[in-house]
Amino acid sequence: MEKEYIIALDQGTTSSRAILYNREGQSLASVSREYTQYYPKEGWVEHDPNEIVSSQYGVLIDLIFQHNIDLKTVAAIGITNQRETTILWEKETGTPIYNAIVWQCRRTADVCEWLKNEGYGEMIAKKTGLLPDAYFSATKIKWILDHVEGARERAKKGEILFGTVDTFLMWKLSGGKIFATDRTNASRTMLYHIENLCWDDEILALLDIPKAMLPEVKPSGSYFGDIVIDGVPVPVTGVAGDQQAALFGQRCIHPGDVKNTYGTGCFMLMNTGSTPCYSKNGMVTTLAATADGSVCYAVEGSVFTGGSVVQWLRDEMHLIEAAEDSEYFAKKVEDTAGVFLVPAFTGLGAPYWDMFARGTMVGITRGANRSHIIRAALESIAYQSKELLDAIIADTGIEVKSLRVDGGACANAFLMQFQSDICGIPVLRPENRETTALGAAYLAGLTCGFFKEKDLSEGKIEKVFFPSMSQSKKEALLLGWRRAVERAAGWAEDTED
Repeated sequence: MEKEYIIALDQGTTSSRAILYNREGQSLASVSREYTQYYPKEGWVEHDPNEIVSSQYGVLIDLIFQHNIDLKTVAAIGITNQRETTILWEKETGTPIYNAIVWQCRRTADVCEWLKNEGYGEMIAKKTGLLPDAYFSATKIKWILDHVEGARERAKKGEILFGTVDTFLMWKLSGGKIFATDRTNASRTMLYHIENLCWDDEILALLDIPKAMLPEVKPSGSYFGDIVIDGVPVPVTGVAGDQQAALFGQRCIHPGDVKNTYGTGCFMLMNTGSTPCYSKNGMVTTLAATADGSVCYAVEGSVFTGGSVVQWLRDEMHLIEAAEDSEYFAKKVEDTAGVFLVPAFTGLGAPYWDMFARGTMVGITRGANRSHIIRAALESIAYQSKELLDAIIADTGIEVKSLRVDGGACANAFLMQFQSDICGIPVLRPENRETTALGAAYLAGLTCGFFKEKDLSEGKIEKVFFPSMSQSKKEALLLGWRRAVERAAGWAEDTED
């Protein structure tokens, strides 16, 4: 039977989605489902691994049956996932031994401080491209092995397995037949040597993590194995962490191409080609996704709290009823009346890497109202992204003439205009803003022959936002932002256990 479709599974931090694509790379249908977030202690974030799988499988089944898809017409599945989130499970039963520790979780900050204080930071950066930070998977693995009785001994015997979300999904959906990850996800664990392309024995020994528990690492465009859906095997031929998938989906496949994704966090990546560029300005070096098995690198900056600050306005502060309301209120006022919000709810990512920073609001006067605070929250996303752009330019020496954007929050026209103003360059918003899933679909489709490289375009630009702010105003705002960040820095350092 002729193959007509590619399905992308997009397992994100707050929801799971399944998207159907045709041969033109068009999204025909999508099903999404949110799942539970757990915050057991201040700065801790967890997910239920089984709920991750059930939500992802549920939207896959819903997509198939709601749209009457014959599985024999599906050429392949591509998977993209929240990165760094750490799951350990029993090999025999597939049962997790602890909740998934989410990338945002800061519980292992003390271990990372120890690594830095003992002088291991340079070695880790040279091998993995990363900085010792609770963001990455390695110290999360160590924490579970340290705190679940007997886990380390069982892991040494090969009885306990580790995976990022892509690995656990493939393990469960294949009935335990696939135990693998791709290079992009491996490069976010702080255990993978990004030039030698292997798990690093020195770092594993340093953190007392048994090598027996680690998955096989494959190129992003590879045959990983089959997922059986309703009795029909469907191959998985593309896997990439969400930000590398978005880079690929935006067709940033040439050195110097850069994109920024506005999701739960903000993630800016620049393709640097076959040569890794090691940062001196607080960025990290990571592996980019390729469909042909070649090795490609990117410089990346990560903002921990991006679009999720809008969720905070909605769910915790009750200042808005829906995310899209933030744009309406932000436009009701000419400025923030001097208010700056630093949303360091789980610390600050690049370029600061301050695990002990906490959310701070400064500049409040009696005249400050709801609209000013909402506007300050949106502006904080743009300020943080501006700092990533500056650092990437400083690292690479490459002039960035425009910024390609994607992700849910880029629908906010106020935010995109302010981003253009504060960066001083045009911001290009595509018609298809969900490029993460598109990247997974492209990887899977190219690998199985469903797509041809020559047929994949950069995608149509729906709107270009041009800068219109004066240089003096921009400099004054950035000075205020930097002063606010100084107030947020290190806040929890003397209060956390």
